[in-house]
Amino acid sequence: MMAWGSRPGEEKALLSPSFCSMLLWSAAGGYSSGAGGPLPLDVTFLVLPIVLHCETRELLPKAVTTSLAVWLAEHPLARSRIAERATRLVAFTKEALMFGGLHGLLDLAGGSVTANADWKSKVAGALRSSSDEVRACAKRADFVGKWFAKAGSPATVMALVGVKP
Repeated sequence: MMAWGSRPGEEKALLSPSFCSMLLWSAAGGYSSGAGGPLPLDVTFLVLPIVLHCETRELLPKAVTTSLAVWLAEHPLARSRIAERATRLVAFTKEALMFGGLHGLLDLAGGSVTANADWKSKVAGALRSSSDEVRACAKRADFVGKWFAKAGSPATVMALVGVKP
């Protein structure tokens, strides 16, 4: 990773570790509410590629009852682009996981990620004063977590998207 001060302004704005860790926190919370357990670490690497890309985010179904497999079959271009972006965003996801873990936003243990519930009011407050797009990203990250919880095992989710752990 490039030193923070040397990064392009757009990268600093869109891929900041604090913002990305908040999105992972939202996804982990959604997953937990849908599955009753922590978000598998492998699957966290799909959250940013889906949520940060506006076109993909807006293509997501409105309800978790739409299966991931059906949605991907209906949107083959989105599937290939998610897989491509997942590869390019690995370093940013790792950085967000480390940032979230160091600051107590995320609990990382046993190959899984848990949203620290103590941060719920802080995240909600930050989102209230954020842009519509930031709120949309957080809302869809929560959705993606719930959706992945319904989609099957981490290996199934990764295979459906076309990504190898």
